[in-house]
Amino acid sequence: MTHHPTTDARSCAYDLLIAGAGVAGIAAALEAARAGLDVALVEKTVLVGGLATTGLINIYLPLCDGRGHQVIFGIAEELLHLSIKYGPGDVPPGWRDSPAKGEGQRYRTPFNPASFILALDEALEEAGVDLWLDTLITRPLLEGDRVAGVVVENKSGSATLRAKCVIDATGDGDLAHRAGAPCAEGDNWLCIWALQSSLERAQRAVADPDGVSLLDRLNLGGSPGGAGHPEGLPPFRGTEGRQVTEFILGGRRMLRDHYVERQALGGVNDRRQLFPVTLPSMAQFRTTRRILGREGMAGGEEGRYRDTSIGLTGDWRKAGPIWEIP
Repeated sequence: MTHHPTTDARSCAYDLLIAGAGVAGIAAALEAARAGLDVALVEKTVLVGGLATTGLINIYLPLCDGRGHQVIFGIAEELLHLSIKYGPGDVPPGWRDSPAKGEGQRYRTPFNPASFILALDEALEEAGVDLWLDTLITRPLLEGDRVAGVVVENKSGSATLRAKCVIDATGDGDLAHRAGAPCAEGDNWLCIWALQSSLERAQRAVADPDGVSLLDRLNLGGSPGGAGHPEGLPPFRGTEGRQVTEFILGGRRMLRDHYVERQALGGVNDRRQLFPVTLPSMAQFRTTRRILGREGMAGGEEGRYRDTSIGLTGDWRKAGPIWEIP
């Protein structure tokens, strides 16, 4: 039997390694690489963007407080513009000028996930980020109580990537949890977001100068607060393998039932006129696992001053509240 080596020739050390190429991981990678650090960004799928792209959550949430004041700037604003660089969607009129006059409109935009991926790829390449796609982090590499790198698996086999600093941007606290960091878990409600197409939608879009009207997003199941979650079904945590599979299959079953019902109403022709185009290629969990930091945030703390503030955020659900992020 021939022995095949399992080490990747590119195994090396970095200044910074980031686990997860969702929007948060990408923002960290861009900031660090532009500051001159040698950065590795490790992503288990073949597409960057996380929930925004593979998760089909194709609305860039507001950068404002809902009362005409922008509260989020920097790379977050840059990424909003990247989301529409190669596809439909636009900055609302009141937010295009400086100073902005966004009264009555939130500073947000819908976008096409595939277009966003192309722009994110470009930004990472231009910044010089060493991107590892289709690469699964199997465990953290510990030196005492410090995460000094990760062990990964990809087509080359197993490799060790070391770094002076490691950021867990997995969205599930996977790396931190396996390293022994204290974490908390949240509830998730069965749901699915998908993109569909219909002749009716296409006919309406002909008169629209912006192709965003072609992006017909269908949302089924539980809302962020749990309304619409199947009665009697326990909430999902999303931190166990079988639960992830059950959540994904349950969402697709919900979608299938929706089209069965529509076809029963419209007859055989309905399948030719209304059909799914893109399904999420990741589990659309909202709150799985998070790291318990030295300082956190809680409801009712809007407007609270913090000495440790690193930025601000508004509330996408309603106008007014602003939180300082510790």
